[in-house]
Amino acid sequence: MVIAHTFGASTSTDAFFIAFKIPNFMRRLFAEGAFSQAFTPILTEYKTQRKAEEVKHLVDHIAGSLGGILLLVTSIGLILAPILVLIFAPGFFQDKVKYDLTVAMLQITFPYLLFIALTAFAGAVLNTYGRFAAPALTPVLLNLCLIVAAVWFTPYFEQPVMALAYAVFFGGVIQLVFQLPFLHRLHLLPRPRFNRHDKGVKRVYRLMIPALFGVSVSQINLLIDTLMASFLVTGSVSWLYYSDRLMEFPLGIFGLALATVMLPDLSKSVAKNDMQNFNKTLDWALRWVFLIAIPSMLGLIILAEPMLTTLFHNEKFGEHEVIMTARSLIAYAIGLVGFVLIKVLASGFYSRQDTRTPVKIAVIAMITNIVLNFAFILPLAHAGLALATSLAALLNAGLLYRGLRLEKVFQPQAGWRIFWLRIIMANSCMAILLWWGSGSLSEWLNRGTLEQVLHLFAWIVAGALVYFFTLFVFGFRLRHIILK
Repeated sequence: MVIAHTFGASTSTDAFFIAFKIPNFMRRLFAEGAFSQAFTPILTEYKTQRKAEEVKHLVDHIAGSLGGILLLVTSIGLILAPILVLIFAPGFFQDKVKYDLTVAMLQITFPYLLFIALTAFAGAVLNTYGRFAAPALTPVLLNLCLIVAAVWFTPYFEQPVMALAYAVFFGGVIQLVFQLPFLHRLHLLPRPRFNRHDKGVKRVYRLMIPALFGVSVSQINLLIDTLMASFLVTGSVSWLYYSDRLMEFPLGIFGLALATVMLPDLSKSVAKNDMQNFNKTLDWALRWVFLIAIPSMLGLIILAEPMLTTLFHNEKFGEHEVIMTARSLIAYAIGLVGFVLIKVLASGFYSRQDTRTPVKIAVIAMITNIVLNFAFILPLAHAGLALATSLAALLNAGLLYRGLRLEKVFQPQAGWRIFWLRIIMANSCMAILLWWGSGSLSEWLNRGTLEQVLHLFAWIVAGALVYFFTLFVFGFRLRHIILK
């Protein structure tokens, strides 16, 4: 909201979002993505089956190896920044001002990769030991840095948007420093050791290399969207970014949280060879996905324009920007259930140290995304790119589910038919209410800011109440989704 109100959807925001997206994409590969999925099962095994000294040995050597690789990648990234911008946003080369600004900001934001990947390493250790609060709170610090920079530091720069680039850099440093005391309390504050021949390090690498691609296919697809959007009209990258932020809101709050809690638990079940608990945990997680993600998807689709008007509309983010961003938000929302399912279902493979199967599935999904991008970009422009990503995510999730069933490691438990009936009825009632009450875009634009906020809040609360009341009427109770 702060960025939209300060900069709108313009050349400078297009440039910043690319400069931020490049290290952020690599962070997903080296951090929450492939690394966490490969490291957590190994660390859980060490914690469950080995002595504390061996666990500390693993943490020290992983920290040294990961830090050394990240330092090298960061140095290369700083040198090759002009080429990276050409690769990730080739359309920018047609506009020298936009291209030069993006390169300048990327050279400031790229070291964020080093700090945030080490932060994710620390978070993986804390999550494995059941310390979820500190890693969950950490991303707030980056958001605070961006808000402070946008509100107070933009006047000090010739190009005001440069303040955001420095906020990303310092946000990475602050997030890493914040985690260290919590590691110290566990007596796992690492003393980095670089030894690529260490057995634990080699096992993590062996799992991580294929997972680099498999777990991050959604991010690769989003980057392909950005690459192709760079050839479209100015503002297209920003429209995709703002709509992605709203779509990521339920995904980040719920989907990532669910996957974060699940992976250590599934890994522990595998380490103890307790596949009955493994199956129960996966079944429980899938019920939560459909319970929360489906109404979130419908809410984003039906209330797209009201939400965007309330959050972003001002003199720099006008009616045209609201309409364009709403189109891509609706397209992204179609795939929300798929995005959440990928995080949950992939954990079913990575917890068993199987990184190859998700990679094969990811290849199919990415090829599908590219084909659909070319099919949709001409008739639907930037919204076509978002729709292609959503459909590819749904395909990815479907193939992951099919893989778990074929390998006979997951068997749905009793009660799914009645669960689906309740979900369908509740979502239908909620959707009808929101569709009837949301009103037209012109009505929302003519309201004052406070009136917009109150109306939006009222309809969201009304939709939630109708959803949960309908579930209750049809016999749903909280005990039905408690993991026993």
